Amino acid sequence: MTTTPATASPAEPQTAHRPVLVVDYGAQYAQLIARRVREANVYSEIVPHTLSTEALLAKNPAAIILSGGPSSVYAEGAPSVGADLFEAGVPVFGICYGFQAMARALGGTVAQTGLREYGATDATSTGASRSILAELPEQQNVWMSHGDSVQQAPAGFEVLASTAGAPVAAFANPAKALYGVQWHPEVKHSAFGQKVLENFLFNEAKLEPNWTTGNVIEEQVARIRQQVGSGKVICGLSGGVDSAVAAALVQRAVGDQLTCVFVDHGLLREGEAEQVERDFVAATGVKLHVAKEADRFLEALAGVSDPETKRKIIGREFIRAFETAEKTLIEQAGSEGEQIKFLVQGTLYPDVVESGGGEGAANIKSHHNVGGLPEDLQFELVEPLRTLFKDEVRAVGAQLGLPQEIVGRQPFPGPGLGIRIIGEVNAERLELLRKADAIARAELTAAGLDSEVWQMPVVLLADVRSVGVQGDGRTYGHPIVLRPVSSEDAMTADWSRLPYELLARISNRITNEVDGINRVVLDVTSKPPGTIEWE
Repeated sequence: MTTTPATASPAEPQTAHRPVLVVDYGAQYAQLIARRVREANVYSEIVPHTLSTEALLAKNPAAIILSGGPSSVYAEGAPSVGADLFEAGVPVFGICYGFQAMARALGGTVAQTGLREYGATDATSTGASRSILAELPEQQNVWMSHGDSVQQAPAGFEVLASTAGAPVAAFANPAKALYGVQWHPEVKHSAFGQKVLENFLFNEAKLEPNWTTGNVIEEQVARIRQQVGSGKVICGLSGGVDSAVAAALVQRAVGDQLTCVFVDHGLLREGEAEQVERDFVAATGVKLHVAKEADRFLEALAGVSDPETKRKIIGREFIRAFETAEKTLIEQAGSEGEQIKFLVQGTLYPDVVESGGGEGAANIKSHHNVGGLPEDLQFELVEPLRTLFKDEVRAVGAQLGLPQEIVGRQPFPGPGLGIRIIGEVNAERLELLRKADAIARAELTAAGLDSEVWQMPVVLLADVRSVGVQGDGRTYGHPIVLRPVSSEDAMTADWSRLPYELLARISNRITNEVDGINRVVLDVTSKPPGTIEWE
């Protein structure tokens, strides 16, 4: 193996499509805007507001969307947009804060009116041309979240709509392809929000809906072949959707140059290792090497409770395990063995965004395969899913012919149960959590709700003890948290309203069958403000 670290994959997604850039002004829903654009079969990427106009245009955008944000355009240090962006000939669409920043940069009037609008609001069309409001009713219910409002549109703009608190709630300058709305069309609470976005994308920006799973497969297969050439590749196969689809893409591109490595790190759920060997190998016929590494991971995690530290340790030990696997595979190949240069990972776009991927992006948590990678990484990464959201990955997997048992599987984090134990990870705590998790999953499946629940993390509060009574005796056991959530792409989520009878069965079974657990609680937090995982 080379002693010089290879270059990992670029920090930004790689695709041949000209992107619609979503400029993030600190919006709660910047990721959702990007997702809605992709729902229209148009490729999108999120970029920080700190990028200069020159840097934005260097990305060759097909269009630009300015997101909402928490600031007032008049606040000290508030993000701004350069007026030169609106002279570049690229179609621009402003939303909420982005709408106000556009108006102010172009000479319009933005003021604090004292009349705030939050939630459902009626917007009335006032413009003659309709533009981005084409084929919509004259009055529509929209979702607002603003205190400032545009009082006067910039010169050359037509006012398209108004509300009680926003005399200029939408405007357009078709000659320069500049548009904006005060409300949030990306949220489903805006009755015709997706239509407004599509009017901008197709009618005004003149884009074509050509972002499809077929194009993704064709594009990524070509990119993988170009990157890998005739080299040998290993793929970190976890048994989850992401790594399975990534492996299937790479196998389609380079065939038997690929060997999948399944690291049994001791942080898996009950029956997980057997499922990987049975389902994925049977479906693809891929070469699989199983690395038994439970002792390595538990030793490295001993005494560690901090979640970020745990993630980084797990990310590091994954790479060390792959390096060991490479040596084993070379030895097994004998005289025909050669260095394995490439490592495939199932990194997704949300992983990159949440790990602070890109200048100015917030680091919500370091995903083990992004922010948790060691600095002395000896592999060149192959990440064919880096541009995709989870539901897009499922669609690609189905088109590649993977069975529903794989593409329909509930997400499970790469760090496994290691980040579902709040506190230090050890063998005893893992066994408690495994048993509780297996009961919860079995009952969810028996109730026929697997397809309705995005995932249901089961969390052990290992550093918490609660008093209880079992068998006429006092107990002092650990609580278990159930975290059932519903989501489209994991960027936003809501807690799943499971039937009380199901929750009761899960609770009764866990407290009766898992010695050391005496309390089961339900997490009813949406995302945001919480994340799906506790750590």
